[in-house]
Amino acid sequence: MEESCFATFGRMSRIGKKPIIVPEGVKIEQDNSSLLINGPKGQLSVNLFEEVDLKVDKDSIGVSIKNNDRHSRAMHGTVRQLISNAIEGVNSGFSKHLEILGVGYNVKSQGNRLVFQLGFSHDIALELPDGIEADAQKNKLEIKGIDKQLVGQVSAKIRSLKKPEPYKGKGIRYKDEYVRRKQGKTVGGTE
Repeated sequence: MEESCFATFGRMSRIGKKPIIVPEGVKIEQDNSSLLINGPKGQLSVNLFEEVDLKVDKDSIGVSIKNNDRHSRAMHGTVRQLISNAIEGVNSGFSKHLEILGVGYNVKSQGNRLVFQLGFSHDIALELPDGIEADAQKNKLEIKGIDKQLVGQVSAKIRSLKKPEPYKGKGIRYKDEYVRRKQGKTVGGTE
């Protein structure tokens, strides 16, 4: 018997059904509208939604939905992943690696800001938000923090300062990013 494609709408999230394992050294405090997570690297808060119920034990957290409407099912996996990311962040942290390619392109760290030389007539200074650290070494950069969303946002902002161009590949890119290259114009003609 074949199952129609519409039958999948009533199912719960596969990610949402997985229990979240709480490692040693991480403490969870539940409030009405938020979950406070403390760990060795710091503290994060996750906002909770009315549609989602939490069952907090010593070593695990279970996420379930109150009713089976579309919005509740959508928030089920989202809330579970936000809590999981917060636990991983306060326990081990997140990092993104960036490379700066180009002759004369580099980055220097000056306290809580980064100064980029990217081929413009002026240097570009970028203030780092609270909770973000940067390890800058000439043409390599590592962005570290406990909030996964903030680490990704700061990395994307840095990459947007000089996106990699397709002809020579100059610019800022993620460490394992593949930049599709184009062939330049060729000079020559028929005689």
